[in-house]
Amino acid sequence: MPHTLSTEMLTAWLRLSMTPGLGPISAQRLLSHFSCPQAVEQCSPQQLAAHVPKAICEGLLAARGEAVTRQIHLALQWALEPDQFILTPDQAQYPAQLRHTADAPTVLYAKGDLDRLQQPALAIVGARNATADGLEHASDFACTLARRGWCVISGLAQGVDAAAHRGALQAGPTSGGTIAVLGTGADIVYPRHHAELARRILNARGLLLTEFPLGTPARPHHFPRRNRIVAGLSHGVLVVEAALKSGSLLTAKLAVEMNREVFAIPGSIVSPLSRGPHALIQEGAKLVERAEDILDELGAAHVPALNFAEHATQATSTTVLTGDAAAKAEPCSPVWDAIGYDPVSEDTLQQRTNLLPAILQCELLSLELNGDIERRPNGRIVRTRRRS
Repeated sequence: MPHTLSTEMLTAWLRLSMTPGLGPISAQRLLSHFSCPQAVEQCSPQQLAAHVPKAICEGLLAARGEAVTRQIHLALQWALEPDQFILTPDQAQYPAQLRHTADAPTVLYAKGDLDRLQQPALAIVGARNATADGLEHASDFACTLARRGWCVISGLAQGVDAAAHRGALQAGPTSGGTIAVLGTGADIVYPRHHAELARRILNARGLLLTEFPLGTPARPHHFPRRNRIVAGLSHGVLVVEAALKSGSLLTAKLAVEMNREVFAIPGSIVSPLSRGPHALIQEGAKLVERAEDILDELGAAHVPALNFAEHATQATSTTVLTGDAAAKAEPCSPVWDAIGYDPVSEDTLQQRTNLLPAILQCELLSLELNGDIERRPNGRIVRTRRRS
């Protein structure tokens, strides 16, 4: 449980966070002139004008009005419910990784298990319209990292974010778990169809986290702000799939500015969603093929103690794990060899193998029934994910 602030002090922090035109950086500068948010509240307009620009002074005075006071009351009532918290930078439970960033949120609204904020964390981000391979990569990496005691951070968005959260949940309740950072108020789930995923995160002792006041809807400009929290909470950021101009690359760049590690999974040279990770690799991000690559880079200093009882149970499984996915021998088939690692059409396979159409169809059917390949909605054929 976070140490309890007085209602007056928490009210002052909330009012500061809700002041129009006052962002986290400006709030930190303001607090450098005053001992605490309560001191700001007690200042007269003339005293404020002596220390801050006119626009911010007007915002601070406006925040003393009825509308913000009503919002504060709702927030205080919300925080009375079990497992719902308002965190400020002067509380020990406020995440240390985030506290030391240049624009640390003035207030955080948290719902779930606060212990997740004290664990070593790795962010996994990527495209909303990720490929089947990208979704599998995100899920597999998240599951392995969570099993090793790392908390997986992502943004609850469609695609890679959701796959990362689900992968972490697959690792079980005694694993590192997952934190979803929202671009809305803590009482709103966006997108709406992820309400069930949010419920699963909470039921698995995960955490929902946001800096936005209750009732704040999703807006485009909220997500870059959310992304800086994702990067700030983490020891490193893994980009799975991303276009060159995307929020995922913004998160990676924010991570670099915060002196975090950046990792990227390479992909097909013909896929637009590989261009983002490839650009990051060219700029110095570490190319990774398995979760152990990340753990090796981050080093043992951040690795928490493992739950050996849980891992001993997992070791009795009949599936042999190597790295972060089940090992499976490659089929002996000229068609398998001709498919390669990128989606391919039947016409291209015909040209590569020179097989009669009937024989090609038999080979494809055999590979598909054995789970070695799958057909995409566009008719192209791709190998299913495996590790050697």
